[in-house]
Amino acid sequence: MKASELKTKTSDELTDALGKLKKEQFNLRFQGATGQIENTSRVRQVRRDIARIKTIARQQAAETKS
Repeated sequence: MKASELKTKTSDELTDALGKLKKEQFNLRFQGATGQIENTSRVRQVRRDIARIKTIARQQAAETKS
């Protein structure tokens, strides 16, 4: 996901996307622990997408307070 795509989403949409990514992250960790993971680079990508969503959500919250 690109930051420009995320900036156009509402806070509810960001929360939904964050929940989906956290589930995916859990599944990837589980696959890694059992040795079934196919795409190891996806772990890093998901982790960064989570951070990106949290950052944009925080920026939007700060804008609404100001």
